[in-house]
This record gives sequence, structure tokens and C-alpha cells, in this order.
Amino acid sequence: MSTSTPVKVAVIYYSATGTIATLAKEIADTAEKAGAEVRLRRVRELAPQSAIDSNPAWAANARETSDIPEAAPDDIDWADAAILGTPTRYGNVTSQLKQYLDALGPLWAEGRLADKVYSGFTSSSTAHGGQESTLLALYNSAHHFGGIIVPPGYTDASKFEDGNPYGTSHVDAQGQKPVDGTALKAARVQAERVVLMTRALKAGLAEQ
Repeated sequence: MSTSTPVKVAVIYYSATGTIATLAKEIADTAEKAGAEVRLRRVRELAPQSAIDSNPAWAANARETSDIPEAAPDDIDWADAAILGTPTRYGNVTSQLKQYLDALGPLWAEGRLADKVYSGFTSSSTAHGGQESTLLALYNSAHHFGGIIVPPGYTDASKFEDGNPYGTSHVDAQGQKPVDGTALKAARVQAERVVLMTRALKAGLAEQ
């Protein structure tokens, strides 16, 4: 496998109060340092402005991430790998990210979502708050796409600290616990693994 094999990674996420946005930026920065070309994109907000304004952390995150481009179908079409982030919503994917995925029907119909690498990350307010079920629900879409799921697994010693083999996750205790070193390390491990495995996949396919 040649380390010169180009890899394009799209980090596409939804974040309300900023936890997922922080993890997304760490993943994007790490993937870039690992040699990938990266697009960091946030999906379109569906909540009304009044709801956003009613929560200071939500409003602050909206302001602080307003310069990040909004995700379009072209971003996932362009990518060799997509790393998708969402907070949990009753153990499931947020409606904002799900709406983005649902809008990919035309690309799916053309087979343009197949043979890409997919990986996910999440957060919840409480421990055992649906992180694993959210990631498993997210990966259902990748199965339908014909994608290749690359989770972090327990491939690094640090994974025994954060304890989530399905993807990076963080418990924010309803905003009382900012993203910590354990979660950031997990994000870096996941990003590096996605780039490594995507590069290997592309190099292998090119030799066929």
C-alpha cells in the first residue's frame, strides 16, 4: 500500500450545543494530518430560530460554526470516506442528519454511495443514553448504501478508556462536561483508522 494514495474524507455532522462540533473538528484536523483531503460540513438546521435562541449554548454554537459550509449531496459523492456525527435522540439519529441522509436517494439510485468507507460518532447527555444504538442506527444507512463500515473497535489501547468500539462518543452531562481528553483521543484514533483503511481499500482496488 502506498501512503501516496489520495484519500478524500467528508466529516458531516449535526450539533446543537457544540459537543459534536468539537469532535467533528478534531476528526477533520486529524484526518488532514494523516494526509487526507478533508471537507468539514454541518447539515442544515431544522429547528426554528426561537428554539435555538431559547438555549444559550445552542445559540452560541450556531454563531461559532456559521462559517462551516452546509453539507450538500455532492460532499458525500466526492468523498472516499464519510465520517458522520450526531447526538443521540431517544437512542436514534437526529432528524437533521437523517434528513440529509434521506436526501441522498438520487445518489443511492445511481450506486454512487457504494464502496465508500463510513464511520460514525455521537454524544449523549447521560451515561447509557443511547450512544451504541444511535451508532448502530446510523450504520443502517451505510448497509443500504453498500458501504464499508470502519469502526474504531478496540484497535488502540486508549479504546479501553473510552470503551466504545462502535465510534467516538462523549457524555456531556447536559452541558456540564465539555469534551475531554479521552473523547478527543478517541476521535483521533477513529480518524486515523478511517484514513488508513480507506487508503488501503483504494490502493487494493486500483491493483485489480
